[in-house]
Amino acid sequence: MSDQASGSYGLSEVELQREVIAPELAWLPLRPDTRRHGIGVIGCGGIAGEQLKAYRQAGYRVVALCDLDESRAQSLRDRYYPEAFVTTDHRVLLGREDVTVVDLATHPAERVALIEASIGAGKHILSQKPFVLDLDLGARLCDEADAAGLRLAVNQNGRWAPHYSYLLAATRAGIFGEIQSINFTQHWDHTWTVGTPFEAIRHLILFDYGIHWFDLAAQFFAGRRALRVSALVTRSIAQVARPPFLAQATIEFDGGLATLNFNANVRYGQEDRTFVAGGQGSGVSYGPSLSDQTVELYGEDGVARPVLSGTWFHEGFVGAMGELLGAIEQGRQPSNGARDNLRSLALCFAALASADAGRPVVPGEVRASSAIG
Repeated sequence: MSDQASGSYGLSEVELQREVIAPELAWLPLRPDTRRHGIGVIGCGGIAGEQLKAYRQAGYRVVALCDLDESRAQSLRDRYYPEAFVTTDHRVLLGREDVTVVDLATHPAERVALIEASIGAGKHILSQKPFVLDLDLGARLCDEADAAGLRLAVNQNGRWAPHYSYLLAATRAGIFGEIQSINFTQHWDHTWTVGTPFEAIRHLILFDYGIHWFDLAAQFFAGRRALRVSALVTRSIAQVARPPFLAQATIEFDGGLATLNFNANVRYGQEDRTFVAGGQGSGVSYGPSLSDQTVELYGEDGVARPVLSGTWFHEGFVGAMGELLGAIEQGRQPSNGARDNLRSLALCFAALASADAGRPVVPGEVRASSAIG
């Protein structure tokens, strides 16, 4: 059997394994001038602690915390920012002059009024994901922020996870050539959601969790038109959670294909794997979790194994906020801007509709999420 027939791209086994130096790429999160910005956090639930931990280590200034449960805000203040102001009223936080950026870590339905109030108060905004439940509403919020001269970004922290950040940097540098396909496969344990409000999200895996990978697919195929999306979900025979824990989605781009494969009910031997195939090379990332990944680049010269450091949460949260702060300083739109994120949401909403209808859906035709209910 020839090398081509065996799938080795014309290279001998020795050439495939030949170690080469990994390219130097700008994959690390942007580090803005942290002294210029005061951050106010609204919503002090579970994920807020991870964000504040990352912000503190990055040197970001969090000056105020707000939650309807004052004890939760106080607990996070005492742990991470002892000098921060605490309130249960978001209007008080928005009225503070030392708050220039608002981090909205609430659920989507509550965020709309908070985004509008933040714009009215003249604050830049980092919204938790998923950004909105309606594309037209999201576009209107983007228009309002633009009209006020404010930056509205989305906390798509997966873009800055070290392995994804490096693979995206390699893609943008043209190392792989034109992207032909990308496959995301996630085997993990999501049973921590059992008995929590997350069980009310009918499409928990494709929507609340999967939005990371719809967003990443849009980034790897940036500038390429998404033609249609097909998806399906089903319950695992072993699961106890209400929402289906098995899900798949396929996105057909102009000249390319992205596939998302999720099993959220894996207790043992968990693995997260990504494979990017281009016309001139390929990239693979694999490991037992999103924060423990090995990256390899394959091309004509051999294989490169970059040494990366950091985690999904730390670099992810530092990167999402840092990109917003840097964009404010430089007077530009952030790469994680909300308007750009509407493309990712259109892919996600199409997948939800496809799973419900059992047929492919064109991105953008479905304007609202069917995840809840």
